[in-house]
Amino acid sequence: MTARIVVVTGAFGALGRAVAAKAAAEGARVAALDYAATPSAGLAETLGADALIRGGVDLSSPGAAEAALAEVAQVCGGIDVLINVAGGFAWETVGEGDPATWSRLYSLNVATTLNASRAALPHLTASASGRIVNIGANGAVKAGLGMGAYAASKAGVHRLTETLAEELKGRVTVNAVLPSIIDTAANRADMPDADFSQWVTPDELASVILFLASPAASAVTGALLPVTGRV
Repeated sequence: MTARIVVVTGAFGALGRAVAAKAAAEGARVAALDYAATPSAGLAETLGADALIRGGVDLSSPGAAEAALAEVAQVCGGIDVLINVAGGFAWETVGEGDPATWSRLYSLNVATTLNASRAALPHLTASASGRIVNIGANGAVKAGLGMGAYAASKAGVHRLTETLAEELKGRVTVNAVLPSIIDTAANRADMPDADFSQWVTPDELASVILFLASPAASAVTGALLPVTGRV
């Protein structure tokens, strides 16, 4: 990843931070974007002095996404890789849940990925090896109990990935990883009786993401790659 300019959305969260940190460790210049106003402690030191860190970026807004990606390209001198980690989750049944949850998760998962990707396209197509990597979900392949809204939104990310891969074939590769349960503090708190050793760690998932973002993955596009740990 040496000298590549990598944008990570949702970079202040557990997975986003792991991806951004690994990209920086492998020599990339990282632009870390997040809706949260304040980055997690130590992020600036982890990413290095040349990193661009921006909080308060609402990627569900096309205008905000365009402004943020334009700033990255101007400050960093272009964009080689976009990694769309920004998103959200909610568990609720259809009968007892709120219909507004479906719109909210569409906004958090599909719209953020769509808007960031559209805003980055002029810069990615100008790169010698442009890459988009999205975060899908293994749980969107077949939805389970209480997973309807989340699975539907992540299925939208899958279809967006495939569509962009076809539209950009020969210019930019577009792939998605499909994790199962990610081993984060929040997920451990929500499922305290689970066997955490079975889950995929943020670092394991970040390694697969960065492979897809690397020149080594030049022949891979339109893939929906399961990364399910030991589940």
